[in-house]
This record gives sequence, structure tokens and C-alpha cells, in this order.
Amino acid sequence: MTPPTGASYAAAGVDIEAGDRAVELMKEWVRKTQRPEVLGGLGGFAGLFDASALKRYERPLLASATDGVGTKVDIARQMGVYDTIGHDLVAMVMDDIVVCGAEPLFMTDYICVGKVHPERVAAVVKGIAEGCVLAGCALVGGETAEHPGLLGPDDFDVAGAGTGVVEADRLLGADRIRAGDVVIAMASSGLHSNGYSLVRHVLFDRAGMRLEQRVEEFGRTLGEELLEPTRIYSLDCLALTRTAEVHAFSHITGGGLAANLARVIPDGLHAAVDRSTWTPGAVFDLVGTAGRVERLELEKTLNMGVGMMAVVPVESVDVALTTLADRGVDAWVAGEITERGEHTTGATLTGDYAA
Repeated sequence: MTPPTGASYAAAGVDIEAGDRAVELMKEWVRKTQRPEVLGGLGGFAGLFDASALKRYERPLLASATDGVGTKVDIARQMGVYDTIGHDLVAMVMDDIVVCGAEPLFMTDYICVGKVHPERVAAVVKGIAEGCVLAGCALVGGETAEHPGLLGPDDFDVAGAGTGVVEADRLLGADRIRAGDVVIAMASSGLHSNGYSLVRHVLFDRAGMRLEQRVEEFGRTLGEELLEPTRIYSLDCLALTRTAEVHAFSHITGGGLAANLARVIPDGLHAAVDRSTWTPGAVFDLVGTAGRVERLELEKTLNMGVGMMAVVPVESVDVALTTLADRGVDAWVAGEITERGEHTTGATLTGDYAA
């Protein structure tokens, strides 16, 4: 009788050699993100960042954030496109960090897969690295974990964490905002990375649409529209702080425009945003129409065409809009800050969207 073969990691579904191959493939992309403060290379147990670079600050405050991209990863999986989802990850992390005025410094990522396909993992990291370049930060390390039995062979998820720095006396936020300030909206690139559970339910389960289906309003397929990467505003926001007086930023993510803007509005003040100042993109109308989703429900879930907002004093409006236009960011005056009065919330949307 032949004795049973001994158990092994490979027999349990974990391919160490494939993981090593993935690391080799991603190294060139990680190198493209390096800043002078980064020490060592990929493969160590921890990423190293030379903190002596912070000596130029009088009182440096470190800002940190962590996030993922939600169920948008399932769109990438179904389409077999893995090199854009990393842009979404960087945007979700670093655009949270820049809200307080912090310069993005470095980021780490975590990729969890059912089975390591080296080229796929490298493509995800390529997207993350490209996103880090757009955000001005370094990708100093990460982890790829293989979870056979927990995830299917083609399933994956991504998460990341980042760190930035801001001088204490330049920290942005609610305490700087005053009545009479102006709210500037910056256009989103589409859905970004929030609300995909609703979007997938409406478009696939209820409307029966297919990713390969061409949608004339988009000028491309549904899948291409849904996979459009989240815009990364980090360097645009930092440029704005250098040319104009900025009191606060608000990153419009899960929860929608009003709820996220309210997070930076101080007690006693109110942000009134006028819907008539912009027209949401066709994808928002499609989701609302196909799912018979009420406007308030859409606004609680999706960004409705605005990915970032800035609150500035009225005398800074012109230079702020010029700065953003010069950087290719579509931006406009969308509202104002008033005394709270009878309002019970920090921010509300008024009027109807422009046709």
C-alpha cells in the first residue's frame, strides 16, 4: 500500500513561487514612485522613509488614512482589466489625506487574492504606482496574500494606507471657515469608487444590462464607464493652497456631497450648495432612471459629478478657479457659507440640476 503523500502549502492552494514572480514583475512600477526620502527597495519587511526630511517643518503633523475601493473590484474582475483599480485606491486614500492640507508622503498596499496570477497582481500594483505618481507620494511597500478556499481563483480585493504631513499652523478644517466663504466644486471623473453596490444592483439585477453593452450617452461600453478611474486631486489641492487662501477641502465619497461637506462645516454655520450650477454626468441619470432611485437616495450614495470641494474666502475665488483651470480641473462656484439660522444640518443642496 502506497503511503499517503505528505501535506504541503502548495497542496493547500498557496503558490509561493507565483508570489515571488509577482514581486519581480511589480518592482519596476514601484521604483517609478520613489521619492528622495525613501530608503531601501521592495522586498524588505518594512518600508523606510527618512523622517529627517520633516525637520524643515516647525511643527509637523502627520496625517494618515486607509481605505479600499469597495465592490468596484468586481467590475475589474469581470472585465479582466486590472491596471486601473489602483488609481482608485490611491485616490480614496490620498485625497482624504490632502483634505487637511497635508502633502502625501508614502503609501502601502494590501492585495488579497484567491490565487496568485503574477501578471494580474503586477497589473494591480502598476495602477497603484501610477496613482502614487499622480498623488506625489511613494509606494514604500505592501503585501500580497493568497487565500484559497476563502476567495475564488479569480477573486481579489485591495486596500491601502497612506501618510502625509502638514505644518500645524497651515492645518485646514472647520475652524477656518467663516460666513461669507464660497464653496468651489471640482468635477468628478464619474462614479469614482463609491455606491457600486447600488449601481451593480440597479444596472445588472434590475435593468439586466451587460458590461460589454455600448451606451450611446457614454460613447463607450457600460463596463468602460463603470471602470473609469477615480480622479486624484491631491496635487491640484496642494497647488490651490499655494496660490489662494483655502479654508477647507471636502472629499466627496461614500455618503454623498451634502454629508461629506457637512463634516468640515463648524457649528453655527451652514453650506448651501446650488444644484443648478452643474449637470451630473449621464451615468448618474442612468442609475436613477434604471432603478427608479429617488434623487435624495442618489445624492446620499453617489457624488453626482463632484469629487472634491474647496471652501475659500470670496476674495480668493478668481485665483482659485484660474489655478484649477490651468491644471485641467473643471471647477465652478457651487455655493456659499451662511449663518446656520433655522437649518439643522451643516450642508444642504438646493434647486434643481441644470439640464
